[in-house]
Amino acid sequence: MALLEVDDIHTYYGNIEALKGISLTVDEGEIVTLIGSNGAGKSTTLRSISGMTPPRQGSIRFEGEEIGDVPPQQIVQRGISQSPEGRHVFPRMTVRENLDMGAYLRRDDFSEDMDRVFELFPRLKERERQKAGTMSGGEQQMLAIGRALMARPKLLLLDEPSMGIAPILVDRIYETIAAINEQGTTILLVEQSATHALNASARGYVLATGEVALADSSDALQKNEEVQKAYLGA
Repeated sequence: MALLEVDDIHTYYGNIEALKGISLTVDEGEIVTLIGSNGAGKSTTLRSISGMTPPRQGSIRFEGEEIGDVPPQQIVQRGISQSPEGRHVFPRMTVRENLDMGAYLRRDDFSEDMDRVFELFPRLKERERQKAGTMSGGEQQMLAIGRALMARPKLLLLDEPSMGIAPILVDRIYETIAAINEQGTTILLVEQSATHALNASARGYVLATGEVALADSSDALQKNEEVQKAYLGA
């Protein structure tokens, strides 16, 4: 049984159908990536899974249980958290206060998770008392991922982690994504930077206008001529 099963979901913004029957699976321990152009439905797929934009049709099952109509906060409690596109850190809060917000639903001691985030992202430890709004884009991305990890998720949804970040920091963030996965967190990754995403993942789905156009191993997708021309700059 897959950790996450998305089956034929249709998601709308008003009367506009953004997802037209998306189906995908994510097995425990995997990194799976969604690639596609702007407007393909990548972020909407994550928003549907996290409960922010629930689908009108179809099924989303996590650990075998239906979550398509579950409120977002309960989805977080069940073990799914998201680092959103654009980071959306709280600019007037410090780094530590932002991380505390990631654990707002927890009633246990989360000091070990705070230590884990600081170990994964030493720069956040250095800037622990700095206001998030004064940090660089790369540092804010680290903070957004760290904040999502504070919920101790079984499945981490990452939406465009490389967007607007200097290339040297993109490499560092992807090294950390690999480390997070090696520590036992399953990852569903949305990226426009297909090269980084496919290098990091085991499998991938190519989305086009709200539908799955291709699904294969990351190696196979990188060798696919259509993918090379459209997303890999070949």
